[in-house]
Amino acid sequence: MTLQNEPINNDQIQKKYCRFKKSGIKYIDYKDGNFLLKFVNDQGKILPRRLTGTSLKFQRKVAQAVKRARHISILPYVADSLK
Repeated sequence: MTLQNEPINNDQIQKKYCRFKKSGIKYIDYKDGNFLLKFVNDQGKILPRRLTGTSLKFQRKVAQAVKRARHISILPYVADSLK
């Protein structure tokens, strides 16, 4: 038996945080392909801020690092099954 009108518990919703601010990372290395895969979906698209929780400043740096990694063939531009 399931309850259809069950109230949402606000304690279970986790607040998104910027992992770069929390860890104190200042530079995002474009040569680290495994780290950059966390910000790319399985099709090869860059994930938006609303999904990753990254701040605007670091989202721009992540996007630039992914583009640079693609340019020097560390990450593919398009992939069917990247992960």
